[in-house]
Amino acid sequence: MSAPRPLLGAIAVVVRDGQVLLARRRKAPDAGLWGYPGGHVEAGETALMAAARELREETGVVARPLAYLTNIDVILPGPDSPPGAVGAEFSGVHFLLAAVLCRYEAGLPEPDDDVSECGWIDQELVLSGGLPMSDQVDTVLRLALAHPALTDRG
Repeated sequence: MSAPRPLLGAIAVVVRDGQVLLARRRKAPDAGLWGYPGGHVEAGETALMAAARELREETGVVARPLAYLTNIDVILPGPDSPPGAVGAEFSGVHFLLAAVLCRYEAGLPEPDDDVSECGWIDQELVLSGGLPMSDQVDTVLRLALAHPALTDRG
């Protein structure tokens, strides 16, 4: 029996006018928490393409992917997984999320798909931890705000 493999996902990080676009997840594992729109990368699709597609599907917002910011491991051990289990001993779910910086192009945020709410959230609220958020949302926002592509208008 082969060991489970990590699932590849992409999240879209869109920053505009002192705000960041976030979505409140409808489903587990982060149901009720705010995070970046995103989802699975399809076969033959780059994570850059997937981030833009998932953003559009979940929020109706169109944005152009600019750059990879970081990768995030989301590891959810199953009830049978011993602590620190890897490979065949691991019985949970492992997502590897590519965080993609995107430049807003068009659209008003409207929740759809796996999202119960979405909207432009003040950056300071996110950075201060003032919302119930998925892990590393504030860290990823700091990376986005420091990225040179935000100031490059080319």
